[in-house]
Amino acid sequence: MKKIFIVILVSLGLVNCSDDFVSRGSLTQIAEGNFWQSESDAFLALNGVYAALQAKSMYGGHLNGFQGFPGFDGFSDNCYNNFKWEGPGFFMEGAANPAFGPLENIWNDHYRGIARVNDFIRNVKDISTDLVPQQTKDALLGQGYFLRALFYFNLAVYYEEVPLITEPQTLDNAFVAKKTYEEITNQIIEDLKFASDKLPVSHPSNLYGYATKGAALGLFARVQLYNKEYTGQYGVIELTNQIMGLGYALHPNYAELFTEAGEYSAEVLFAVRFLRGTNTSSGETFSATFAGFPKGDMRPMPNLVNSFLCIDGLPITSSPLYNPNRKGDNRDPRANASVYFAGDQWLDEPVRIFPGAAAAPFGQRKYIRRAPDADGNAVFGEGSQDFHVIRYADVLLMRAEAMVETGDVNGARALVNQVRARVGMPTVESVTPSVNQNQMRNIVRQERRSELAFEGLRFMDIKRWNDFQSMFQRAQGDNYPGYNPSYQGRRSEVFPIPQSEVDVNPNLVQNPVWQ
Repeated sequence: MKKIFIVILVSLGLVNCSDDFVSRGSLTQIAEGNFWQSESDAFLALNGVYAALQAKSMYGGHLNGFQGFPGFDGFSDNCYNNFKWEGPGFFMEGAANPAFGPLENIWNDHYRGIARVNDFIRNVKDISTDLVPQQTKDALLGQGYFLRALFYFNLAVYYEEVPLITEPQTLDNAFVAKKTYEEITNQIIEDLKFASDKLPVSHPSNLYGYATKGAALGLFARVQLYNKEYTGQYGVIELTNQIMGLGYALHPNYAELFTEAGEYSAEVLFAVRFLRGTNTSSGETFSATFAGFPKGDMRPMPNLVNSFLCIDGLPITSSPLYNPNRKGDNRDPRANASVYFAGDQWLDEPVRIFPGAAAAPFGQRKYIRRAPDADGNAVFGEGSQDFHVIRYADVLLMRAEAMVETGDVNGARALVNQVRARVGMPTVESVTPSVNQNQMRNIVRQERRSELAFEGLRFMDIKRWNDFQSMFQRAQGDNYPGYNPSYQGRRSEVFPIPQSEVDVNPNLVQNPVWQ
């Protein structure tokens, strides 16, 4: 059985412990004065920080509730959030506002994690080296700084300007003003410099799931790619170069990677781990599906499905292999690993065939369960699927993008070929013998879409490429029944600070876009 980092949370000054982890209050709490007395206490507190990642509005996801990152492709042209109230659907239609519950939940879950990690960092720094050796303290701090960087990078991408809190709060310093995106990014970079220096390359099997050096470098590369910092000691090219020397590899079976069988793959740099069970309280619902329809709240958009190439490397508009009556035939294998087409068996127990219809021509396949688990847990209940936050294919494509933007077309092409080879797709040059920089840029972007669909990264990519208007045009062009995506300028590019936060914090000013 896999190791999962779930504990009964102790007081520790960690605020807002949820009922998922604390039951019957005083029977499970440890007084702070009795804690931080050993190395095991430090690891127990770290587990409490990791538990914050499992929240439904973080990486736990939902089948019928406010969406977390596994559903964030709904904030793009990749996926239609059919249950619009879950968040992405109303946001894409321009119907969100500062009091919108899903966006408030995302904010709250991140700051819950930040409160926990700041308490953890302070106490690790303070604990005596007689109790915890300095080397262990540094490694623990590396974990804390990595997690804080992850929390803040998510906030910086989606909310842009937010309060930057790096110490445990008291009533005297509870009302914090927001900082600029640049100030937040500077803190993220400092945290990741420390984390990538102090974290080990690997952990013993019983600690699998804790962040490693590769995880820190991978997040660092993602941050720097978003900020268009391609070269130099802390540029994308150098950071990914370091990752490529750490032993990661593409998983041989792309479809298997998004099942429980792929959780220990050498492709995974960092994943949020889940284990359903009465003793763990750490199941997820992003892999759940209704018994009558494959994940009916998140439906792949036709423009995404049509963007997958055919197996000859040509788009469906020019490939002689494309059959409009059997859209899944002769397509990039990642299409069939990610999407259910009409006629596909999508449920194994009981056997059910996906019919396809005008209102739902495609179904999400990637990450989605096909049958009850070994314990008989229904497909619409909680599951134990890990969510891959950073994987090696993304690292290769981040490097390819940085190479394109710095003029190394050949280097970028070789990396795209490497990613394509895993699924048996033809090389770039076998289809297009000569490409210029702009053509290669489009190829890399297309490859990211095919490789990373339904992994919650599309909005971040679109924002980095400044492509929102085109994205909304593609979504609108699908004419999905009952769906009316509408570009609202900057309001479609940044989330509002929750009104509840602005109301209680006199120092917090709403993002001007949402005033």
